[in-house]
Amino acid sequence: MRKYGVTHRLSTAYHPQTSGQVEVSNRGLKRILKRTIGENRASWSDKLDDALWAFRTAYKTPIGCTPYKLVYGRACHLPIELEHKAYWALKQANFDLAVAGDHRKIQLNELNEPRDHAYENSLIYKEKTKRIHDS
Repeated sequence: MRKYGVTHRLSTAYHPQTSGQVEVSNRGLKRILKRTIGENRASWSDKLDDALWAFRTAYKTPIGCTPYKLVYGRACHLPIELEHKAYWALKQANFDLAVAGDHRKIQLNELNEPRDHAYENSLIYKEKTKRIHDS
């Protein structure tokens, strides 16, 4: 973990102050759930997948992209887009496994650049927020 500059810290369960970034994400997810379930709070588990999808595909200012793009390296396609592009997808599915494996390795290596960019964006965002808060 030292190689990546990560400091492992233990925290008490159910103590939100010790895991601030997680709590910010959870707050956003709770806001989405409240808007989708309305008055029937018993159905929150049915709507959780949709809420997570909305959260992961929404643009986040601190990182400068969507969490989905940060993980997978490409923009997310909505189900309706996939339905209309089904023929194109079928044509692309006829591929050589060796070529596809090499292509995937290249794609995984290319993910480092957007992740580094998102990290830099988050640092800039934190500095701006700190300056505003301190002034």
